[in-house]
Amino acid sequence: MIGGSLASGVHGVLRGTMDVDLVADIRETQVADFAARLSGEFYADADMMREALCAGRAFNVIHLGSSYKFDIFPPSRDPYQQMQFRRRAVREIALGGVRLAVPVASAEDALLVNLVWYRAGGEVSERQWNDVRGIVAALGAILDRAYLEQWAAYLKVRICWPLPCAVGSAADASAS
Repeated sequence: MIGGSLASGVHGVLRGTMDVDLVADIRETQVADFAARLSGEFYADADMMREALCAGRAFNVIHLGSSYKFDIFPPSRDPYQQMQFRRRAVREIALGGVRLAVPVASAEDALLVNLVWYRAGGEVSERQWNDVRGIVAALGAILDRAYLEQWAAYLKVRICWPLPCAVGSAADASAS
């Protein structure tokens, strides 16, 4: 599943990025074959991948021709991240001049994840905030409010209407 800024751009306003965030269920037993298939076109260190997967961390591969970095995250047991993965939908995107049909995080999940990163960064990142605003501008009327409110509380970010005034903690939400 594609997440991060690319998912935000699919649902809102695309911005330049040199990395792609992916959630992929790659098993340790599949690493050697995965790295071998990527060799020649990608920098892909099988040992680094194995170590990261054993520790439950992300690893990356880099496309040599374009310098695109792909950050590959293993699936998480976190209830929100499990829900986010279940809600992914296949969308058509252009990447490096190629059109691909790929699973992408939902608009609501892209918005929520940007709020989490915005909050974690001290609520000063123009990138995350502009990603939120772009999604709201493109899809605000059709976003699933109940879903956003439910998971915002879980993620300890605040959603207020009309968006995008969604900042602060879940405790702040009860005061408004």
